[in-house]
Amino acid sequence: MIIVAGWLAVAPEERDTYLESCVEAVRLARAAPGCLEYALGADLLDPGRVTVYERWESDADLERFRGSGPSDEQAARILDASVARYRISAVEAP
Repeated sequence: MIIVAGWLAVAPEERDTYLESCVEAVRLARAAPGCLEYALGADLLDPGRVTVYERWESDADLERFRGSGPSDEQAARILDASVARYRISAVEAP
C-alpha cells in the first residue's frame, strides 16, 4: 500500500477557490483503479493550509493516475508544500 500525505499552502483568501478547482481531480482519483482513499481538505486552524491524504494499492496505480500532476493554474496557487509518499508493508487493526 502507498500513502501520500502532507499539506499545501495557498493564500488564505484563495483556499476555497483552490479546493473547488480540485473537485474533479478528487472525483477522478476515487474512480481510478487502485485508489483506496483520496481527500483534500481545509485545515481547521490554518486558513491557508490544505491537507492531502491518499491511499493507493500500488505504485503503478498511483503513477497511472498521477500523470502530469496539478494543472498549471492549480500549481500557480500553491505557495509551499510538504507532501511525501509512504510505502506501507503491513496494516494492523486498531
